[in-house]
Amino acid sequence: MKNLLALAATSALFWITPAAAQTATPSPDLAASIAADYDNALEALFIDFHKNPELSYKEVRTAGIIAGKWREAGFAVTEKIGGTGVVAVMENGEGPTLMLRADMDGLPLVEDSGLDYMSTARQVSIDGEEKPVMHACGHDVHITSLIGTARQMAARKDQWSGTLMLIAQPAEERIGGARLMMEDGLYSRFPKPDFAMAFHVSADTPTGKLALGEGINYSSSDSVDIIVHGVGAHGASPHRGKDPIVMGAEIIMALQTIVSREIAPLKPAVVTVGSFHSGFKHNIISDRAIMQLTVRSDDAETRAKLLEGIKRIATNVGRMNGLPEDKLPEVLVSHESTPANYNDAAMTQRVKGVFAARFGEDVFDNKPREGMGAEDFAYFVAPNTDVPGVYFAVGGTPQADFDREASGGAPVPAHHSPFFKVAPRESVTLGTEAMTAAALDYLSSQD
Repeated sequence: MKNLLALAATSALFWITPAAAQTATPSPDLAASIAADYDNALEALFIDFHKNPELSYKEVRTAGIIAGKWREAGFAVTEKIGGTGVVAVMENGEGPTLMLRADMDGLPLVEDSGLDYMSTARQVSIDGEEKPVMHACGHDVHITSLIGTARQMAARKDQWSGTLMLIAQPAEERIGGARLMMEDGLYSRFPKPDFAMAFHVSADTPTGKLALGEGINYSSSDSVDIIVHGVGAHGASPHRGKDPIVMGAEIIMALQTIVSREIAPLKPAVVTVGSFHSGFKHNIISDRAIMQLTVRSDDAETRAKLLEGIKRIATNVGRMNGLPEDKLPEVLVSHESTPANYNDAAMTQRVKGVFAARFGEDVFDNKPREGMGAEDFAYFVAPNTDVPGVYFAVGGTPQADFDREASGGAPVPAHHSPFFKVAPRESVTLGTEAMTAAALDYLSSQD
């Protein structure tokens, strides 16, 4: 197999350079080209990204590498959009504009995957604290694949017509980068896309499989802080103070009634308190408690009810405990928020048709959606943008690993885990082939 790939690599080198992309020489087979490019360049690029991850809003080195590779492929590149975001545009005659997006930030985790290219990186975050950094969600796969897709599309300009826009987005893990890019004029400074597409590598999906469906695929997410003000006192004289820990506990328990008693049973909703901090000593009643919440829903109406309910419960618990109006709990909704992400029905059916024709019907993993993960790709395809979009999953874990787990062996590492890992070759090459095939279909010069 290696010899065949080496032969394919030798015969396919012409399409890696922009100049060669302009020639009329027939392009090699898509799968063979991607395999050759992975062996010659993308594998090393993936390993470099994995070993050198960067935290949200701090992706300077990563963005610079991506920008350079896209320029080499012949794209017009603009950097520092919405912070560290990169936009690349290739105009190739008349036709629609298609936007392809990849996110590029890592997570504050110490990697323990056992890979021989594990990250040992540390970086000062935007919060001013030095933290370990790891690609624990596969964004290294996404950016490597989009570089591969850029090269394939540049090599096949005789097969498509229109405008291709590529996005390297910062801070997806803090669900803020897409919003910042939009606020920085993404759809006014650059061609507004007629369609948008992205994918996520999935540790829960076997390699060689793709997953996509119409409608909701990621929930909305809001990060909420609640500050509970109290009156400090000695722990032996609680009657002389107002205990923020007791009030905070009352708030936490009451919050659960929003989902159980105010939201319709068939409407998905989550209110999770992930952090609760107060006090420094056994015998001191603190004067302040801070809670951090994540709030999830699948529609705007439920989202609004959840946020209103949190504020109503928190402030009225303060009143119930006799706090004056100027000391009532504060409810702060962070900029780390995103609406729900929906796949456009017509576009989903078209993309599924492309994938079925190329890979066969058995490529699809039809496992039902689990959990209420969020994805700020939603900002690019929100209803007010009039840009239809599709977001799909690419399998990242070999089936043998799932079989081993089912037999009582080691579990498959989850996303956002220090043990997270995917099969890079299978993930990058399938992601690149799927994105390229869909892009060629949407920008087909035959349309």
